[in-house]
Amino acid sequence: MLTKLHDNKSAQLGLGLAGGIVFGFLLQRGGATDYNVIINQLLLKDFTVMKLMLSAVITGMIGVHLLERWGLAKTSPRPGGWGSTALGGLIFGVGFATLGYCPGTAAGAVGEGRFDAIFGGVIGILIGAAVFAALYPALDKAILNKGAFRKVTLAELLRVPKWCAIVPVALLLTLLLMALEYGGL
Repeated sequence: MLTKLHDNKSAQLGLGLAGGIVFGFLLQRGGATDYNVIINQLLLKDFTVMKLMLSAVITGMIGVHLLERWGLAKTSPRPGGWGSTALGGLIFGVGFATLGYCPGTAAGAVGEGRFDAIFGGVIGILIGAAVFAALYPALDKAILNKGAFRKVTLAELLRVPKWCAIVPVALLLTLLLMALEYGGL
């Protein structure tokens, strides 16, 4: 089944489009495409976005591993490093703080017709991608490969079965989500 889907590029594009529409709808319904909600999250006054993302992480973490267990997906951790993480976080943070949107919420806000997201977000993403692509060869040698991480999952690091890592992490994130929701934050 997965081989047929993997070979069918039209089906992949269709699933990607449908998934993107659902994701954008959920971002909008969750309030994550509202500039004021984003800015208040950055100012630590409104934790709507954090609650939305924690819910998504918990659901995604459990869902992906169930799909893998049922043979419908295969996970493969990607290598990373301190250099690429720091640079990516810096670029993301500057754009997020400047515009009040991340790429996903900018796309959702474009779907709502918000001009700041259309011009600042889409144009900013394109310019940023072009600058990064132009600088990539120099960045790759100077920064991106510094402090490499191993390609290892938390379960592999702890030498436990996957579910022995997933369940406690999901429970901890759920407790954090409940603290944010019921703790008045």
